Amino acid sequence: MLPSMKTFTRLGLPVALALGLSACATNTFKADVSRFAVPLPAPAGQTFAVVAEDPKLAGGLEFATYANAVAAELTGLGYTKAASPESADMLVRFDYRVDNGRERVRTDPGVGGFGAFGPWGRWGGWGGGYGAWGFGFNDPFLGGPDVRSYTIYTSGVDVKIDRRADGQRLFEGKAEAVSRSNRLPRLVPNLVDALFTDFPGNSGETVRITIRDDEKTVRPTD
Repeated sequence: MLPSMKTFTRLGLPVALALGLSACATNTFKADVSRFAVPLPAPAGQTFAVVAEDPKLAGGLEFATYANAVAAELTGLGYTKAASPESADMLVRFDYRVDNGRERVRTDPGVGGFGAFGPWGRWGGWGGGYGAWGFGFNDPFLGGPDVRSYTIYTSGVDVKIDRRADGQRLFEGKAEAVSRSNRLPRLVPNLVDALFTDFPGNSGETVRITIRDDEKTVRPTD
């Protein structure tokens, strides 16, 4: 199995946030990554070309931008980008997507009452309890539950690596994430980053990868 040349940090929410303290939190991006692989050839002397799995994407500037992110990962592992797919040792078939989204509703309890006993002698307390007009969740002055609706999107990338000479499949991998963004220029570089973390991984295993979300911008290169 090819040794990993990529490291990552699993990040959690700072304790300071739980305490209500002011702090600068690092943005994170989480993706579920599944990979299947046979022993890959050693990088030395091996060339690759990234091609579109969907022929409709071939030649597009958007595809070229995201394919460059895949190429950067492979060159970082020691492979060499070929001048053309016809001269490459390996063909890297790449695809990306984001769905149309679905609605999610979140309800946060309101604040009820003025304390253990309010000015009217009724039981209050935070987040519920019996107040002057009933349970604190429905208090007409202090507010009831906070109901919010928002859209979440599922995005993903797929990478398949074939040996060009005989078409043998060497690697299959996909990364998927659920987020409130549907902006592919932000999502795809993060998904590619997650997919190539600890590449090629353990065949047949699905893992949750957490990476730094640094608003990556990937530009096409020659």
